[in-house]
Amino acid sequence: MDWLNVIVMGIGLAMDCCAVSTVQGLLHRRWHPRAVLMATIFGLFHMGMPIIGYYAGTLFVDFMRVYAPWIALGLLGFLGVKMIWESYHEDKEVEKHANWRLSNLLLLAVATSVDVLATGLLFVPYPEWLYPSVVTIGGITALFSLGGYLLGVYVGKLKINMELIGGLVLIGLGVKICIEGLCS
Repeated sequence: MDWLNVIVMGIGLAMDCCAVSTVQGLLHRRWHPRAVLMATIFGLFHMGMPIIGYYAGTLFVDFMRVYAPWIALGLLGFLGVKMIWESYHEDKEVEKHANWRLSNLLLLAVATSVDVLATGLLFVPYPEWLYPSVVTIGGITALFSLGGYLLGVYVGKLKINMELIGGLVLIGLGVKICIEGLCS
């Protein structure tokens, strides 16, 4: 594990939140101070979920040491393929939640961070990386969420497939981690 892996992982994981935030911006078409609240909630959920996943994964530490590279490839590959598939299947449900009620923001945060829970398992062999990584991942997520919202507000005519990009990044990161784990 190194900082490049953490940053690339953070960017890949932030793409769901960025896409949802972009939709919020497209629907509102103006700056709203609650966009900062939305970005903060998304960032906090992206910090908390890997911690939960890590502590659940420590129960199986010996198993994880042996199979972590394959598990990383499987998890990140699955999440990446899922994101790519979803990027080509329009989700009308997102439009239902395009308002600023706290309950809706929390629902969006949970929906975009459930996948992040599994990334906590990646830190079982690298416990010293857990907290610096989750702070980095949460910060990147908050920034990408705010940036996505602004993108939706100001340049909504651009068609950027954030989930496709995020999916490809996660698959690439899974392959990289697996190769490094097998070669070490």
